[in-house]
Amino acid sequence: MPVYVERARNAEIWDVEGRRYIDFGSGIAVLNTGHLHPKVQAAVARQLDAFSHTCLMVTPYGVAVELAEKLNRLAPGPTPKKAIFVTTGAEAVENCIKIARAHTGRAGVIAFGGGFHGRTFMAMALTGKVAPYKAGFGPFPAEVYHAPFPIAYHGVSVQDSLDALEHIFKYDIEPARVAAIIIEPVMGEGGFYIAPPEFLQALRKLCDLHGIVLVVDEIQTGFARTGRMFAIEHAGVEPDLMTMAKSLAGGFPLAAVVGKASIMDSPAPGGLGGTYAGSPIACAAALAVLEVIEEERLCERAEAIGSLMTTTLRAAQKSLPAIGEVRALGAMVAMELVRNGDAHQPDPDLTKALVKRAGEKGLVLLSCGLYGNVIRFLAPLTASDAIVQEGLGIVIEALRELTSATDKKAVNS
Repeated sequence: MPVYVERARNAEIWDVEGRRYIDFGSGIAVLNTGHLHPKVQAAVARQLDAFSHTCLMVTPYGVAVELAEKLNRLAPGPTPKKAIFVTTGAEAVENCIKIARAHTGRAGVIAFGGGFHGRTFMAMALTGKVAPYKAGFGPFPAEVYHAPFPIAYHGVSVQDSLDALEHIFKYDIEPARVAAIIIEPVMGEGGFYIAPPEFLQALRKLCDLHGIVLVVDEIQTGFARTGRMFAIEHAGVEPDLMTMAKSLAGGFPLAAVVGKASIMDSPAPGGLGGTYAGSPIACAAALAVLEVIEEERLCERAEAIGSLMTTTLRAAQKSLPAIGEVRALGAMVAMELVRNGDAHQPDPDLTKALVKRAGEKGLVLLSCGLYGNVIRFLAPLTASDAIVQEGLGIVIEALRELTSATDKKAVNS
């Protein structure tokens, strides 16, 4: 957007010219607790008065240990957990592959088409979307394979995806050489498609059968966004390793890998780490974020926001055939735009125009999807109903204007 931010609070942004915007992007899913939540701001100020950096691997500090202990308790499943801290989501993904390879002594990794895991080289190899993430940057690390993600709206069933995995085992690599399978429980950049619980449960069984490490990427889905602390909880599955980032620290750079202790202990001492890993300021912010999620019951709030959004968008869908599907898990909401009501005719031009028009009307909106035709809604979970409704009103008004103009153009031509 041609906007330069001057200040922001909760779900609102003001630019240098004094114009107000509602934020339905949350810095790409980073601000589940909103811009500068008072608790987060206060925790950062206290930490900054103490010290800003010593390097966790050289002279450790309490906020990092406390945060690791809390994340280990929050991670799904009964198996004892351990955690490491890094700075970005891509680093967390890279370290998951390192840990899985160290644990299994294997090299192969399976990911899913449309998935997004980051912009570093292994993360790019795992990402199942060429433009703009992989184009011009190859070659990528070897021994990475992709299976189709189950998407009912596009005719890909759970069985289709499971069959494709078996085909990989037949055509490309035997399961005894696969270190890890990595999946987003709700595909993020790929279009907010929700992995059916039975598919995630089948992956757990498949990994157990073949001794493969199941890596669940919760970078965009974690920390109450989907109505649970982590989206994988909807399926009742315990991952072997989990990636965490984005909303973990309420706007401060922090990422983590949390996993089964026996797997996390596989790399040799010194094999994992980073200079800025586990920044004390970010760890202090993250501890405050966890308090806010619990005290303000943001998991429940996510369900309420998701219900409000889907009800409003599905009502508009009745008179706007450009809306092909509305889907949500908690407050992770998507609207897929198509031509002629046909799932197989994506409309990326309308999607791009809607993002632009919404911005002109004072709403920060994000698109996504393999074909660039999905609007994703990531309002802060601390946003009021009034703010959410105001933002949705802008979306629907802008979409009506754009589709009406298209219809008139078609008639005149």
